[in-house]
Amino acid sequence: MKILNQNQIKQKIRRLSFEILEQNYNEKQIILAGINNNGMHFAKMLLKELRKISDVQFTLMNVHLNPAQPLASPVEIDLPVKELKNKVIIMIDDVANTGRTIFFAMKPLMESLPKKIEAAVLVDRTHKSFPIKVDYVGLSLATTLKDNIDVQLDGYDEMSVYLD
Repeated sequence: MKILNQNQIKQKIRRLSFEILEQNYNEKQIILAGINNNGMHFAKMLLKELRKISDVQFTLMNVHLNPAQPLASPVEIDLPVKELKNKVIIMIDDVANTGRTIFFAMKPLMESLPKKIEAAVLVDRTHKSFPIKVDYVGLSLATTLKDNIDVQLDGYDEMSVYLD
């Protein structure tokens, strides 16, 4: 069942962009940290919208980890850790299920003493098993543990979110 179509996703991206700016109005630089593939696609979409409405300096950072086995290999980021010190970092993913992916994605960021770390997701599910608070949410869903959320962001003209 389709729960978000392309136009609705674009509206959510626009609203989230304004919320991010409103909560960080004094900041000169914000780092958007896209987690893996869909998180990075979503981060790029937010970045595009944020640059339309603000002159804040945004830096895009790729965060890569194995969500199924987060301890099997180190979390990789494509910015030097020292560049994250005293910066606002927004962790971005497509869906927050248990909170595990975002939780483990933060590990290398903790070594840098950032100013603050926030989280933004397109879809937030209410089954958190890890101490993660999502600050910016496109759509919050109460689902069963058996339900699956499928987010398709690859083509900007064919975006959708499905509940299976």
